[in-house]
Amino acid sequence: MRFMMLMIPLGYETAPPDVQLDPERMAAMMKYNEALKDAGVLITLDGLHPPSMGARVSFATGKPVVTDGPFTEAKEVLGGYWMIDVASREEAIAWAKKCPASTNETIEIRQVQEMADFSEELQQVAAGFTEMQGKTARR
Repeated sequence: MRFMMLMIPLGYETAPPDVQLDPERMAAMMKYNEALKDAGVLITLDGLHPPSMGARVSFATGKPVVTDGPFTEAKEVLGGYWMIDVASREEAIAWAKKCPASTNETIEIRQVQEMADFSEELQQVAAGFTEMQGKTARR
């Protein structure tokens, strides 16, 4: 089963574009990432720039409206993620508990939807999409 572990660092919603990372914390996180890799459960991972460098596209009016970051209404934002492949939700939780997170960080764990999770009708609607999964189109 694939799970996404989402890092939610409190305070990151107001971080400036040039936020500096602590080298010691980065080293601890790299050691954790290496453990995920060595265990054979890591699919991918990425850190995210702060929301001050991002944009949101909303559709409340029926037309796309772009808002540049930072976002004043944001209470929690993502700082990064890990995609892992483990046997159970419990194993995903066990890996999250091993993370060297600081007291202002939370990890949310979400199982990735698989085609087998959907009804036969929905699987037919999505036919062909499985070939696209895991492939990235770059321009």
